[in-house]
Amino acid sequence: MNTLITWNQLREMDQAHNRLNPFLGGFPNRTGNGETHSLAVADWSPEIDISQDDHEYLLKADLPEMRKDDVRVTVEDGILSVSGERKTEKEDQKRKFHRIERSFGNFRRSFTLPEDADSTKVTAEFRDGVLKVHLPTTARARSKGIEVKVV
Repeated sequence: MNTLITWNQLREMDQAHNRLNPFLGGFPNRTGNGETHSLAVADWSPEIDISQDDHEYLLKADLPEMRKDDVRVTVEDGILSVSGERKTEKEDQKRKFHRIERSFGNFRRSFTLPEDADSTKVTAEFRDGVLKVHLPTTARARSKGIEVKVV
């Protein structure tokens, strides 16, 4: 009878990393058997798009399988931060995992606000696993410039 065995081409590097991990300060590592060493600051980092139109900046973050209550948006000292936690799934004792690639745990992303952003009017919405943070620009920043004649 043939048995399916997971081959990990990076097994030796994983083993060396595990031996050195205490000296490296907890750098992230995901071994072939799904074991994960956590980061000191965050376990994973969601991808975030930032766009701008005439009236606002828009940050969009994909946060699949997360709930609104697990996400936090803050503005402090000119820094906008998005943080939260994606909880691990309950283990199914009947199921054997061959690969675990999705990330779980805490995350935090921080961005310096542009000068024309109105940090007092930030709003956020969370729907279908997508967080949208609306950051209006100030009316003063939207005003058209004038040409100054140099004498």
